[in-house]
Amino acid sequence: MDRSLDERGQPGARSAHTSAKPFRAGARRRIRRPDISALRAAGASYSDEVSESPETSPEPAGALHTESHDPAVPEKYAAFMRTGWGESRLDLPTHPVAEWAAARRARLAETFPGERLVIPAGTFKVRANDTDYRFRPDTAHTYLCGNQTSDAVLVVEDGEATLYARPRSGRETDEFFRDRQYGELWVGRRPSLEEISSALGIATRHVDQLPDALARSAKTRVLRGVDRTVDQAVAPDEGRDRELARVLSELRLVKDAWEVDELARACDVTALGFEDSVREWDRVLEHGERWIEGTFFRRARAMGNDIGYDSIVAGGPHATTLHWIDNTGPITPGELVLLDMGVEASTLYTADVTRTLPVDGRFTPLQRDLYSAVLEAQQAGIDAVRPGAKFRDPHHAAMNVLAHKLEDLGLLPCSAEEALAPDSKVYSRWTLHGTSHMLGMDVHDCAAAAPDVYPEGELAEGMVLTVEPGLYFQQDDLLVPEELRGIGIRIEDDVVVTSDGARNLSGSLPRDPDAIEEWMGALRR
Repeated sequence: MDRSLDERGQPGARSAHTSAKPFRAGARRRIRRPDISALRAAGASYSDEVSESPETSPEPAGALHTESHDPAVPEKYAAFMRTGWGESRLDLPTHPVAEWAAARRARLAETFPGERLVIPAGTFKVRANDTDYRFRPDTAHTYLCGNQTSDAVLVVEDGEATLYARPRSGRETDEFFRDRQYGELWVGRRPSLEEISSALGIATRHVDQLPDALARSAKTRVLRGVDRTVDQAVAPDEGRDRELARVLSELRLVKDAWEVDELARACDVTALGFEDSVREWDRVLEHGERWIEGTFFRRARAMGNDIGYDSIVAGGPHATTLHWIDNTGPITPGELVLLDMGVEASTLYTADVTRTLPVDGRFTPLQRDLYSAVLEAQQAGIDAVRPGAKFRDPHHAAMNVLAHKLEDLGLLPCSAEEALAPDSKVYSRWTLHGTSHMLGMDVHDCAAAAPDVYPEGELAEGMVLTVEPGLYFQQDDLLVPEELRGIGIRIEDDVVVTSDGARNLSGSLPRDPDAIEEWMGALRR
């Protein structure tokens, strides 16, 4: 049964697929002008008479996303643009997430039987003045239905799901050629409601029907803070709405097999981005941090959707700034460079990987000793990942190693055991951050989960997390020897919890210092 409704919200039939004849090279093609009289007969409004308000269009001015510098639109031009357009169809295959998303919605509905759950995709965000950021949907929305179009709203009620979405720009309106946000002459062909329904395996309705659907009496929970219009449409119930956000985060903690595959794919493309950067090392030395950032972004766009977060390219002392994203500094021979970067796949699952590389292609003895200390700590953290372990166990394992290494360096004001005590933790002056976070469509995934579930809960098979210890010696830290100042090292991998331990999804990138030197040498030949 066709579960979609047409652009007016009525049951609709599939339109026939149309295609243009090919343009033959070397042949002159005769342009056939449209029959204006036929268009008039069909009800088109084009005529030689101009209305008393020649700059008006069928939509109220506020309904179109136009800009102050757009030229005037005479009614003759607008009327002419509304006529003479043929049908087109997108042949969208069924999205591979469709079956998985249906199962996720079923689990959500079982948690809130007899209730209405409202999960918006969100809308565009302003970057500057009248320029928007490229749209990215809310994670929970896409997790539950796979939709990535803006302004859509998923409603799950009595076990049934409906996606309220914005339809295509009607050719009989001004939107398709004047609206910079939704007009298809501006942004390209958008999928129809029927096409969305077919691709995602979910019933669709016109988003204009959403207010009536929400007005019907039912216990309603809304994922708030995503779409202001939806927030205003339903009276808030802070406790109930917060519980919906919590459950959505907790549902996403354990990844299904499809999600793990997508995360592995993101890690594989991320590794290619690292390789691209090293291959261009001569340019890196010439142009600095920004060349690595740009090189990696090229790979992310070529084989994914985007980068999963702002890339951190930290040469020399910049590596002691945990989130150095300016990426404006030099890459200096003799120093280290810390690269924390991740590709976001087209399905929005992201990698989060860090490597610290010797700019010269070989570690100095001091750099190697410090790097090996962090690598030992990371391996201890990975070894602590297993079903039933506490989420914080990898952190404790890694910090135990680093505290003893700092003791060996003579930096601690007490013994390592004393420094590791919960009421002390003075070793953290040089380790600074936690070792792990959950990973998925959000780089810091599942943040709304109840604290006793995450981060205080246990690991389970299918969870994906980072393991990323580091050592950071600030340039102005008078408590460390001068030769350590300005050195920052972090090693980060993405691991999935398996039935008996962990699998490193980003393990194709070398971690061992000897392997790194060999890898860099091979790529730079």
